[in-house]
Amino acid sequence: MKRLIIPTIILTGILSHSFCTGQVKWNNFGKIIEIALPSAMITYGLISLGNNGIREIDFHARHSLAYNNLFWHTHVDDYMQFTPAVAAYSLKLFNVESTNNLFDMSVLYGLSNLLANGIVSNTKSFTARERPDHSNYRSFPSGHTTTAFVAAEFLHQEYKNQSVWISVGGYGTAAFVGIARVYNNKHWVSDVVAGAGVGILSTKLVYWTYPYLKKAFGKKDKPLQTFVFPEYGNGKLCLYLSHSF
Repeated sequence: MKRLIIPTIILTGILSHSFCTGQVKWNNFGKIIEIALPSAMITYGLISLGNNGIREIDFHARHSLAYNNLFWHTHVDDYMQFTPAVAAYSLKLFNVESTNNLFDMSVLYGLSNLLANGIVSNTKSFTARERPDHSNYRSFPSGHTTTAFVAAEFLHQEYKNQSVWISVGGYGTAAFVGIARVYNNKHWVSDVVAGAGVGILSTKLVYWTYPYLKKAFGKKDKPLQTFVFPEYGNGKLCLYLSHSF
């Protein structure tokens, strides 16, 4: 039973989210429903920064993994965090209809990563929580999990009208990345939960505001000449921005 604690906490809300958002109509009430889960996840993580019952769950989960010798030693999470985004571009390559064209997809994905990772980087520095493996004080929230859920939400936003199973696959992959971070002894459960919330909410915010940004910076007779593209290397995610005036 103890072995199921971490996957259950992470997967239960996330997978139900992918089913629900595939059915909610795009209106103001629908937006409230969509932000409820990621907001709750971020709140959960923030509460864990104190000495309380949620923080005790972190300690109990790690103790259970250590006691039962269940820690993993794998780097697959370093690569799987990008899998949902790769899937989104692969579907586009095979002419599966997406919400946006390839150019807008790339800008949206880049801006989502820029916002989410900016939040994560600053929060890590501010909270200075020690990792469970004592390697450094940049544990909260999980950057890998944030990046994975940015990619999963990106996939969902682009193909939610095609099949709910595309969203389920993306969120499931991102959830596995979060689970792997805990089982690799790199993060506490609350780090992962908060990271997932940041990734989902950041991407939603970018998708909601992008039409206004495009109208503000674009020209009617000329497409927006802005390119944002991510690059991963040496364990760090970098984002490059190019704009033509």
